[in-house]
Amino acid sequence: MRFFSNLLKRIKNLSLTDEKAWNPSLWNLAGAQSLSGENVTEATALTYAAVWCAVNLYAGTVSTLPLHLLRKDGNKTLQAKEQRIYRVLHDEFNPYMTAENGRAVMMAHILTWGNCFAEKVYNGMGELVELWPISPNRVTIDMVDNQIAYRIQVDNERKTFFRDRILHIPGLGFDGFQGYSVISMARKSLGLAMALDTFASLYFGNGTHPGVIVKHPGPLSATGHANLKKSLTETYSGLGQSHRLMLLEEGMDIVKVGIPNNDSQFIESRGFQVPEVARWFNLPPHKIKDLTRSSFNNIESEQISFVTDSVLPWLIRLEQNYALQTLTPIQKKQGYFFRHNVDGLLRGNAKDRSEYYRTMFNIGAMSQNDIREKENWDPIDGGDEYFIPLNMIPLSRLDEYLDRQNKSSNKTEDDNKNLEQN
Repeated sequence: MRFFSNLLKRIKNLSLTDEKAWNPSLWNLAGAQSLSGENVTEATALTYAAVWCAVNLYAGTVSTLPLHLLRKDGNKTLQAKEQRIYRVLHDEFNPYMTAENGRAVMMAHILTWGNCFAEKVYNGMGELVELWPISPNRVTIDMVDNQIAYRIQVDNERKTFFRDRILHIPGLGFDGFQGYSVISMARKSLGLAMALDTFASLYFGNGTHPGVIVKHPGPLSATGHANLKKSLTETYSGLGQSHRLMLLEEGMDIVKVGIPNNDSQFIESRGFQVPEVARWFNLPPHKIKDLTRSSFNNIESEQISFVTDSVLPWLIRLEQNYALQTLTPIQKKQGYFFRHNVDGLLRGNAKDRSEYYRTMFNIGAMSQNDIREKENWDPIDGGDEYFIPLNMIPLSRLDEYLDRQNKSSNKTEDDNKNLEQN
């Protein structure tokens, strides 16, 4: 205990500018080995179905959302397609990788390792024209001369890069600069889940069901022991040999010593691990195919909750880091920013959308082409006009309207009097 207390004191007293504070070995001492005995790493954890589904869900959802570089122009928000970085993050990460593929890879890295990295490549005019994802297990983060440095293993050489060459997006972390590995944090939970999977495979792979003792009334010679073991293994062991009639000779008897799976709640334990993984990844259980508590009545509200509570925090983290690390100071000053389009994820049923569009159209917030764009329909001629009902006026102009009505009423009365006199 004295060793760990001294270590914690050392870590607590380190400043951010001290290179020792950036040594990742200090933060990976705990939880390196699963208590269940399973080897749980960022790679092996993906062999567990719930983890694969969670990572694939986030990576697929985030990477397929349209990502736009926008710019404020007065009251308008315009897409800045003329900027090179727009094409990099929207269409083509590099000559060999689409933007969707590159963003999916980086999202998978940040979900498992807690950090994602990409090398930034510039052209002769200083424009960012390519991004190349870097596997996080090759990167060590240090603080050198009050700058964040990235030491990257390239073949047998370690190269050092700084923030101007590396795009680094951290997940939740202890200092805001490095993210925690979710797999490392969840190692005990995932180890139990993977151990249950391994046990199930071994249970059905060994048809004799370990936990059974064969008793013989007398001593067995080495030959007799070998023959008995061979007979039991070849005749009764294996999934295809399960539940066969077992013939015992020479007064042998079977004693069952293991706990039956129904007594140890084996199936319930396996089922519990799926929502446990969902908690680690901040997901509704139904999104990783656990539908035990879902219904058609609540699935739509659960989808909205998935977007607002699970996906949206990641989108904001990505957008702000893209803007911070890929835009030039001039672009930032001119008001450029990144934004994902999540309208498609938030779309309800046709009836609800129709009511929403009708309301927006009637108050002049949307034109016909605005609505058609939301539905991915082609625009129509004259569809950019905005309409408002004639029986509504701004509250600030109420007095002006009443004065005009009074004047009109008085004029009508005067005209009627003149007609009567004539």
